[in-house]
Amino acid sequence: MPRLTLAQANKIVETALARAREMKTRPLAVAVLDDAGHVKALQREDGANMFRNDIAIGKAWAALGMGASSRTLLQRAKENPQFYGALASVGQGKFVPQTGAVVIKDKDGNVLGSAGGSGGTGDEDEAVCIAGVEAAGLSWG
Repeated sequence: MPRLTLAQANKIVETALARAREMKTRPLAVAVLDDAGHVKALQREDGANMFRNDIAIGKAWAALGMGASSRTLLQRAKENPQFYGALASVGQGKFVPQTGAVVIKDKDGNVLGSAGGSGGTGDEDEAVCIAGVEAAGLSWG
């Protein structure tokens, strides 16, 4: 079974943070989780507030757990708030259905993990994660 490597996870974070600086976002954190939902790589930029790591992980965890980008989850949460509120409870606070995370896939469509960002707007967080995933030679969803 294909696995996300540490080198790939580090490349995702490195590229995402570089892209964030190009975009001139506020300081942010980027988290990469493996297919079991464990943190593979995580960095928080200087000046990013204390919540950024947890929110980036929560966005990535939600995307991985539901197999969809957090942008999609945000829309679903608006349509079914009670269910998504329950997921946050069941997930013991790790489930954050807010734009800014994508599922990481290999060329064959196998899910390898997820990447989440926090600190910019949801669109910015998502864009830097996508840039990182693509730089690692992987696809996203």
